[in-house]
Amino acid sequence: MEKIWLKNYQAGVAHEIDINEFQSVVEVFERSVNKFRDRPAMACMDKILSYGELDTLSANFASYLQNTLQLAKGARVAIMMPNLLQYPVAVFGILRAGCTVVNVNPLYTPRELEHQLKDAGVETIVILENFAGVLEDVIARTPVKNVVVTAIGDMLGFPKRLIVNFVVRKVKKMVPPWHLPGHTRFNDTLALGSKQPLRKVAIGHDDIAFLQYTGGTTGVAKGAMLLHKNIVANMLQAGEWVKSAVREGQEIIVTALPLYHIFSLTANLMIFTELGALNVLITNPRDIPGFIKELKKYKVTAMTGVNTLFNALLNHPDFKTVDFSTWRLALGGGMAVQKAVAEKWKQVTGTPLIEAYGLTETSPAACINPLDLKEYNGTIGVPVPSTEIELRDNDGKPVARGEAGELCIRGPQVMKGYWNRPDETAKVIDRQGFLATGDVAVITDDGFVKLVDRKKDMILVSGFNVYPNEIEDVVAMHPGVLEVACVGVPDDKSGEVVKVFVVRKDMSLSERDIIEHCKTNLTGYKVPKAVEFRNELPKTNVGKILRRALRA
Repeated sequence: MEKIWLKNYQAGVAHEIDINEFQSVVEVFERSVNKFRDRPAMACMDKILSYGELDTLSANFASYLQNTLQLAKGARVAIMMPNLLQYPVAVFGILRAGCTVVNVNPLYTPRELEHQLKDAGVETIVILENFAGVLEDVIARTPVKNVVVTAIGDMLGFPKRLIVNFVVRKVKKMVPPWHLPGHTRFNDTLALGSKQPLRKVAIGHDDIAFLQYTGGTTGVAKGAMLLHKNIVANMLQAGEWVKSAVREGQEIIVTALPLYHIFSLTANLMIFTELGALNVLITNPRDIPGFIKELKKYKVTAMTGVNTLFNALLNHPDFKTVDFSTWRLALGGGMAVQKAVAEKWKQVTGTPLIEAYGLTETSPAACINPLDLKEYNGTIGVPVPSTEIELRDNDGKPVARGEAGELCIRGPQVMKGYWNRPDETAKVIDRQGFLATGDVAVITDDGFVKLVDRKKDMILVSGFNVYPNEIEDVVAMHPGVLEVACVGVPDDKSGEVVKVFVVRKDMSLSERDIIEHCKTNLTGYKVPKAVEFRNELPKTNVGKILRRALRA
């Protein structure tokens, strides 16, 4: 496909990146910790680690894995915790030891955890004690031999460590009983590792950095093999994109999305660590009042998030009292950014909410809007440097200009494939190296990519395609609506009809109000035939609304 989108690149943004600039994520990390040694790197619960301290601690953890556990290069090590200082120490330690990181959602049920540990062949896990009981339930049926347990306050220093751990365990009773014989405490691993030097491991483009699990909402979770090459490419691609808006060694980015999620992992931890930024880790972003208090402590310059998170902040009265004078970059991804949310964000913060698009399988960034965009444009932007796209029909043939088709992506950030699943890999990556995303898109006349929806979420009303994103966008514009999700439900007459689930901001809002609002903004067959009010909508731990759960 002709790269008509290149005309939308900001001045100075290269069309291609040089993937050979770095051989591994470790090389990028080690350059950063040497370059920004005395600068703050990570903050959590008022404790700050410098780049020098992050270097030492991650090297100690890597040494423990190498020398005490004797892990070979490529061994899979799982991490199961929310955003805490222990996370970057562990993740960079695992990579420096030449091992592969397997991120695990801490809210997994025993069944989900067992599947992932077995599927990935995990023999070592680093886990927050709050979730150790879940591991205890399944460990006997998994390959896990080494368990490292940490507590929320472990890296906060004396006496705060003792106070926080006491409150979490005894006052809030957030740690259910658990028993894992032979486990090691996280702080003890750092002490043991400090006694022996870290041996340099030869790591290259084709070594697996992450087994990042995906597809849990569409079927059995599969591990996307993200090579060091894929992550390095995405760091260079996104770094090229944001260079006009960021200043090396001066940024402060809010990391509220969990770091085990690919968006936060690459965008916040990897890219902003390369830039020498301070990552402010938010352990519980659902505590909006507590989150806002954290925002007030720092001269924040950047934030990433999903639509539901931005919306939740905007709908809390205290958010308006934050000083936004230093804010310059807000990036939305993971799900569609709604027009009503983007416009209100700009109005309240003075910073545009830039929509980006990616998948676990693309490490994740594939398309981003230009950072000098003045207002919401309803698109996912344009492909990042060194990225090609094609829109294809159901037979895999390119569609004509202006027509909708499945978005297919080729570039150095596209995964190697799914771990131990060549059959599943073959379904999504063709012989030319294009990844089929399952998302339907069009390219606008001015060269922007506009998503019309997931193929499987599309609703067919009397032969007409209805895309839930469009309906949700319209309903979200109503001032009485807090959150909305749209699904198709079976109908004898038309095959399917549109149904919306709404969380009200204004409790007097009625079904008739919603339908009349939609009639004003949508053609007849797109207007919802049913409205159901809910107190909340089912979401993943990252805040993505689960349409599948609503359909069920």
